Amino acid sequence: MPIFMELFLTFAKIGLFTFGGGYAMLSMIENICVEQKKWITHDEMMNITVIAESTPGPIAINCATYVGYKKGKLSGAFFATLGVAIPSFIIIFSISMFLEGFLEIAWIAHAFRGIRIAVGILILDAAIKMMKKMKKKPLQIGTLLASFVGIMLINVLKLHISSIAVMLVAVLVSVVFFLVEKGHGKESKP
Repeated sequence: MPIFMELFLTFAKIGLFTFGGGYAMLSMIENICVEQKKWITHDEMMNITVIAESTPGPIAINCATYVGYKKGKLSGAFFATLGVAIPSFIIIFSISMFLEGFLEIAWIAHAFRGIRIAVGILILDAAIKMMKKMKKKPLQIGTLLASFVGIMLINVLKLHISSIAVMLVAVLVSVVFFLVEKGHGKESKP
């Protein structure tokens, strides 16, 4: 099968069968693109996730675009992005056109409550997989724990601080540590 068709169908399947948006899709993207098809490595998936989170747009679309570009340059990026976006578009368009009061139907409302729980589990699964594959260095572990505690405190105390601010502080701390280590490396060399 040509790579463009394979990219489109693979990401269409991910887009069709994953509820909960990009974070819930990360686990499925990693399973298919890293473990099954071996299009990217685990390290690349970690990098894609960080980049996709910090760039504008939905995280799943950013991930699909990167994988598609890696496999087939601009055409690959186009077909992978189209594949991940089309199922959601069709489903939402159909619901909005044909099912007025869709969420007012009792059994559908209950089904979506169950889906929310499953989505939370999928997001947690993706986070646990990423933490297992993270390099276990003091800086990474410290940043992870500090970010986790910070986000929890923000939520518990209902502070009006964006999670983006926490992410920017983590980036700043990492850059400062990098520059300090780089500076010490130059001083010790003759």
